[in-house]
Amino acid sequence: MTRTPSHAAARIARVRSHIAAVALDAFVVTHLPNVQYLTGFVGTAGAAIVLRDICLLVVDFRYVSAATDLARPLDGIVRVETFESSYDEAIVECLRKAGASRIGIEAAYLPVSRFNAISAGLAAKAPLPLHSDAGTPVLVPTERIVERARIIKDAVEVEALREGGRRLAKIAAGLTDLVREGRTERAIALDIEVAMRDAGFARPAFETIVASGPNSALPHARPTARTVQAGDPTVLDFGGVYDGYCVDLTRTVQLGAPSAALRGLYAAVAEAQEAALAAVRPGVASSAIDAAARSVLERHGLGEAFGHGTGHGLGLEVHEEPRIARPSGRLPDLTVEPGMVFTIEPGAYVPGVGGVRLEDDVLVTENGCEILTR
Repeated sequence: MTRTPSHAAARIARVRSHIAAVALDAFVVTHLPNVQYLTGFVGTAGAAIVLRDICLLVVDFRYVSAATDLARPLDGIVRVETFESSYDEAIVECLRKAGASRIGIEAAYLPVSRFNAISAGLAAKAPLPLHSDAGTPVLVPTERIVERARIIKDAVEVEALREGGRRLAKIAAGLTDLVREGRTERAIALDIEVAMRDAGFARPAFETIVASGPNSALPHARPTARTVQAGDPTVLDFGGVYDGYCVDLTRTVQLGAPSAALRGLYAAVAEAQEAALAAVRPGVASSAIDAAARSVLERHGLGEAFGHGTGHGLGLEVHEEPRIARPSGRLPDLTVEPGMVFTIEPGAYVPGVGGVRLEDDVLVTENGCEILTR
């Protein structure tokens, strides 16, 4: 599905509603995935400024032509601004022309040095005397303004994630042809990444994990020169970026007959994943999905062997909201809603036995979930 002006307008409108809730005149977006979400722009540098009537896309000379072509069908929604000095000076000038006084910034992504530079630039442009009615514009740190909009995927995003999941699952179906005795973890990882390229992925979403034998008990082991041996479990965690969106899955492949302990480990993790999948439906807390998986592993005596969360959101980034994990004071325990996309990936890792992780991507529907990678 092609992204249309209505999709861009709807995304910007959602962000504007969050901006209005905290009484901001303007919002400066510097986190590049958030700039991409709002404008469609992809580059190594850029910024967006959401105003009450327009979204400004600020780019340097390298991207003017591409940004102008991108914004042409978005006339009245997105307007391109460029400059000859620096991004921060250009942002100051755009804000000054807009007459903004309360200006939101992304606290998690704007460095202190840039915060100070923009603040100083706004103060230098402020009308004198300073006690005039206009006053000096102020930067207001904010959290999760765009992220709250991104968490519910629109039709364009769902289509990209669904197709990416289908293609990734097809690669996963051929893993047993790659995991063979005598092959190194690095060679298997390279073959997986080549397969993703051949399947239409722009790039890996993260460094591919291939962890065999004792390495499988390390949740995020990197591929090594170790050769796969008979009897080894091998954890394979890989993902790709399809049409701008990240998909991610994990499979555990057994080479030869497993030990009884490893067979029990696999059965427990598979049961935990099924329990978590069954718990996914609108209205439940994200922590309740984690609890469904965790309680199964605890019942099997593997609670201590499961040290990470049950899942994470997927989208323009491979790790985004919602977080499917135990409640944390730092991050919100969100209520699951239709349109959310996240992973379900319980695992158990026992030194001397090995590790097992099973991961699939799900789309929350009105009645439960759709598995995108099975």
